[in-house]
Amino acid sequence: MAIRKVCGIETEYGIILRGAESNPITVSSLLINAYVSALRQQSATSGKVGWDFEDESPGRDARGFAREGAMAPEIETHLVNAVLTNGARYYVDHAHPEYSSPECSDAMEAVLWDKAGERILARSIEAAAEMLPSGQEIVVYKNNSDRKGNSYGCHENYLLDRAVPFARLAAQVTPHFVSRLIYTGAGKVGSEVAGLGPDRVPFQLTQRAEFFEEEVGLETTLKRPLVNTRDEPHSDSQKYRRLHVIVGDANLAEVSTFLKVGVTALVLAMIEDDELAGLDLSLAAPVQAHRTVSYDLTLAVPLELADGRRMTALEMQWELLDRGRKYAESRGLEAVGEEVGHDLLARWEAVLHALETDFMSLAGQLDWVAKYQMVSGYRDRHGLGWGDHKLAALDLQYHDVRPGRSLYEKCGLERLLAEDAVSAAVTNPPTTTRAYFRGRCLQKWAGSIAAANWDSLVFDLGSDPLRRVPMMEPLKGTAAHVDRLLHECETPAQLLEALGST
Repeated sequence: MAIRKVCGIETEYGIILRGAESNPITVSSLLINAYVSALRQQSATSGKVGWDFEDESPGRDARGFAREGAMAPEIETHLVNAVLTNGARYYVDHAHPEYSSPECSDAMEAVLWDKAGERILARSIEAAAEMLPSGQEIVVYKNNSDRKGNSYGCHENYLLDRAVPFARLAAQVTPHFVSRLIYTGAGKVGSEVAGLGPDRVPFQLTQRAEFFEEEVGLETTLKRPLVNTRDEPHSDSQKYRRLHVIVGDANLAEVSTFLKVGVTALVLAMIEDDELAGLDLSLAAPVQAHRTVSYDLTLAVPLELADGRRMTALEMQWELLDRGRKYAESRGLEAVGEEVGHDLLARWEAVLHALETDFMSLAGQLDWVAKYQMVSGYRDRHGLGWGDHKLAALDLQYHDVRPGRSLYEKCGLERLLAEDAVSAAVTNPPTTTRAYFRGRCLQKWAGSIAAANWDSLVFDLGSDPLRRVPMMEPLKGTAAHVDRLLHECETPAQLLEALGST
């Protein structure tokens, strides 16, 4: 049986400083430091828990080799890097503030802690405003393109069984990555490809499709692949693999995020259990098909498959849904969470049906449809062409993380989460993964933790040598496992002694 699809989302946010010339790395550092400093003042704690880079290995390739000339992502150990009490990592990645959610046990949790990240960025802006000179303002966008040819990512992560052959995994997940754009895209006015003006691409489903150039590969910033081969499990490498998915958009719509993570987790579970055998959706030209789907507002352009057949992205998703329902009947949905899994199947079917019959009916659920309705309505009212800069400005304003300035917030999309739950997730970790142990230790003993990463905590008790507590199992360290222990231990020394005796 497929293992539980522990998952998480890493989001690089767009950032600008208005009112002065700025270096985006400096501004991102200011933003994060301001937030962390405000947290310390509120909780009266000292010190900041930084990231432990000991286990970082972004150059390890799942195929056992890398393309000649390929460049692994650079580890920037000198930039701001903080670990939060909700179990997340908050840091400067290249020229962007990045929020990496804590490990979540299902898609609904992933939506919750991803949305908490948006609130953390908004609070960071407020904290940074206290440090800026008059007339200067930091603005942050949850989007994927600066319209100057630069794209920044929203990456998903899924726990997989190491025994699954990577070649089969890549071959079977690629058609899903290409076709899922019809509900995961964040929408974009125009194109950034030279020669593709608004007459040819007035609006597209996704912000990222134009920036992918290869089918499979290691890189994440140049020659981006549809399937990333980074082999960095952040867990027991003999048992697990972490699929690092770089092909998605940053979503604000909760339904889009739920489907993006949930359906992908289910497809991966089916691949693990070899339930997609006999369903060959291999594309003749996946990278080109990816762009074709993004440009196709009719959702009706057929894609050429490797065997000569032709199918639309919508038809491919219907095929996967059919397999998903059969999988649920034969094996159950434990890998993605039974209750969440059944909700996911129902939502997936309803969205596909609406896309097939009247995609505009999804303006209250999916990012790209909401944005298209907003932008095209403004265009019609003011008689503008698709190339008008005002439409691009509306596009950008949709992604503003400040609730009072966000056009996403004004569109009134369906919420899957209560706002009080999101507020709680800003400071508290999930109870169902090892993130709980990380977050609760930070809440209780931040001053005694020297560093942290996904699979360990490093304690500094003063006179003793640093003590590393490994957390190689993502589904251990949960509230059920450690809550009583954490409650009984008054000091980190007591915790380490108890852990040493268990």
